[in-house]
Amino acid sequence: MPIALFALTLSAFAIGTTEFVIVGLVPTIAQDLGVSLPSAGLLVSLYAAGVAVGAPVLTALTGRFNRKWVLLGLMMLFIAGNLLAWQAPGYGSLITARILTGLAHGVFFSIGSTIATSLVAKDKEASAIAIMFTGLTVALVTGVPLGTWIGQTFGWRATFLVVSALGLLALIGSALLIPGNLKRSAPATLGQQLKVLTHPRLLLVYAITILGYGGTFTAFTFLAPILEQTTGFAPSMVSLIMLVYGASVAIGNLYGGRLADRLGPIPALTLIFAGLVAILLVLSASAVHPIAAVLTILVWGAFAFGNVPGLQVYVVKLAERYVPEAVDVASGLNIAAFNIGIALGSVVGGQVVTHLALTDTAWIGAIIVLAALVLTRLSGRLDQRRAARLASA
Repeated sequence: MPIALFALTLSAFAIGTTEFVIVGLVPTIAQDLGVSLPSAGLLVSLYAAGVAVGAPVLTALTGRFNRKWVLLGLMMLFIAGNLLAWQAPGYGSLITARILTGLAHGVFFSIGSTIATSLVAKDKEASAIAIMFTGLTVALVTGVPLGTWIGQTFGWRATFLVVSALGLLALIGSALLIPGNLKRSAPATLGQQLKVLTHPRLLLVYAITILGYGGTFTAFTFLAPILEQTTGFAPSMVSLIMLVYGASVAIGNLYGGRLADRLGPIPALTLIFAGLVAILLVLSASAVHPIAAVLTILVWGAFAFGNVPGLQVYVVKLAERYVPEAVDVASGLNIAAFNIGIALGSVVGGQVVTHLALTDTAWIGAIIVLAALVLTRLSGRLDQRRAARLASA
């Protein structure tokens, strides 16, 4: 794999950290800025809104420009947004900073996927995407706890300053390592963009992405409370388990990419979603036993984000088949779908915790992932029917 991929991975790590670290800092920010917890919580959802808007819209608007320069511009926007958060004088300016960084996030993962695939041979595309997304998945469980600790120890502003420094390193790495002659498609017209939004095959995959990620986050959002309140671990042990979980996530993400390369997206996603359903069902029962809970969580990590490269490469392949003039837009919409899934999963999990028990988030998450598995098989069946029609034509 080319070393340029690791510049993308570092960028993904910085962006993933800034997205999710806010969750651990909400109480601190609310107290410091004198706002309510729900108001501070809006900093999470508004960031996701920036991602959902920025991914498809800004990807389409920047389609005519050199990919490397767009990437460098995004990292500059990311750094500026985090520096603004560092120096934000009040709640309003912090919201502005979050929206700015959310816009950069959406476009980065959209064009980053196409840049990653352009750096490697056709049979390594899913693995290349997996390497880039490893930065995001590792950020969830290493960058976020570390950033939360920095914020609680040195003040929440320090976290955003450190993330800005990570962004600067990623910017320098991208400037030095990413080639300047990356292939880019012609910019999509408004009609072509609408075709992406209305094409049933692409909408089906976006639904798979939302449900697959949403089911995971229904339980993952409340993993720390489950470990503390149900399993009985001390907070220090929870941090350690989360770090080990992060290593499992990174390995699972890489193997998910290799599986998609070797078997194809649909067979790989079928295996990963089936495994995820099974492990979430096991978690709902094993959470009360410390050793069983830890083992279950380690296996969960291997499956939890292994679907990312398969889903992203599948969207790109379908877009190349049905809307070849708007592949970047289609890729961007899938990034939006990931974030919609995260937001919806967290909301569903919150409702479950309010009305049921913490461990119920696991089996309800399994049901949601099962819906993603059913839609995956449906999409595969549609692919087979198309191939049969073409063969008989």
